Amino acid sequence: MTSEGGRRTDRRRRSPGPTVGRVEGDRATAESAPDLDGVLIVRKPVGPTSHDVVALVRRLATTRRVGHGGTLDPFASGVLPIFLGHATRIVEYHMGDRKAYRATVCFGASSATDDLEGELTPVPGPPVTRSAVGSALDGFRGEIVQVPPAYSAVKVAGRRAYALARAGKAPEIAPRTVTIHRLEMTDWDETDAERPIAIVEVECSAGTYVRALARDLGVALGSAAYLGALERTASGPFRIESAVALDDLRPGGREAIAGHLLPVDTGLDALAVVEIDVAGLEAIRRGQRVADPAGPGGGTGDEDVPALVRVCELGGGLVAIGRRAGGWVAPVKVLVEAPTASGAARSGGHRGRRAHPGA
Repeated sequence: MTSEGGRRTDRRRRSPGPTVGRVEGDRATAESAPDLDGVLIVRKPVGPTSHDVVALVRRLATTRRVGHGGTLDPFASGVLPIFLGHATRIVEYHMGDRKAYRATVCFGASSATDDLEGELTPVPGPPVTRSAVGSALDGFRGEIVQVPPAYSAVKVAGRRAYALARAGKAPEIAPRTVTIHRLEMTDWDETDAERPIAIVEVECSAGTYVRALARDLGVALGSAAYLGALERTASGPFRIESAVALDDLRPGGREAIAGHLLPVDTGLDALAVVEIDVAGLEAIRRGQRVADPAGPGGGTGDEDVPALVRVCELGGGLVAIGRRAGGWVAPVKVLVEAPTASGAARSGGHRGRRAHPGA
């Protein structure tokens, strides 16, 4: 899932720039240090790709398993959740999170890519007014249908739409239904009366194309529009106020990242917690189900309805994502290794610290 539903990020060859330059680490340290575990909320700058950011964090943290929770295009900035170590196992539980953006919508011209990086074509006609935009926004709140941009990662007959667009073909992309939970205009600039600019706050469902929203808003006003800038201000529970800039991480490297890591299960408050004892932990490590401490029904009143839960050590942190049903809890994603002959188990990072509600 992406900031805009998968817009291709390598349409042009890009340099990651000084902020995401290569970091030379101590190979011996990288090989000997255990992986960090947890969630890092990065404030991505304009320029680098999301992959660039992941690569930088991987080198700084000397951690092999690193991934992100939703692509931001190079021209976009803002919240990019980075998952390290065991946290990479639960990224899928965040992919449906709501997103929030601050979008700069430029009127009076269309773009081949629906953003400032495409070829712009001025559209004749009377200039768009602030009051007209405010009224038009009403039609884009709630559940709407939109067609993803031609330059997007949506597959059409087995090929990416952007590949077809680059080849000069117009991809026939099926419309999709998305939900706009909040849509407000917070600023208006008509310094250039022919091409006014609106700043719009958007809160939407996963998979929403903000570029398509800008494009369709222009069409609804009898004009055209494209996305001039985009900042993601929230991705699920991860907010811009808690995000750390890459330049603040570089000097301290692994230690700086460890200091900003959140527990692995941060943002999974919707999943109930099931605490298990030592015997239960050993069973979960082996992929075996355990008796539900809450008994049949698991405290829900319906023992036949499976429900995902967070399985945690007594007084400890997350060890697995489980499925509760019929008086049992079966592991779905196990975050701890099976016991070795010596009984040793890997530990490190923030797996052993449970996220507080609302973190």
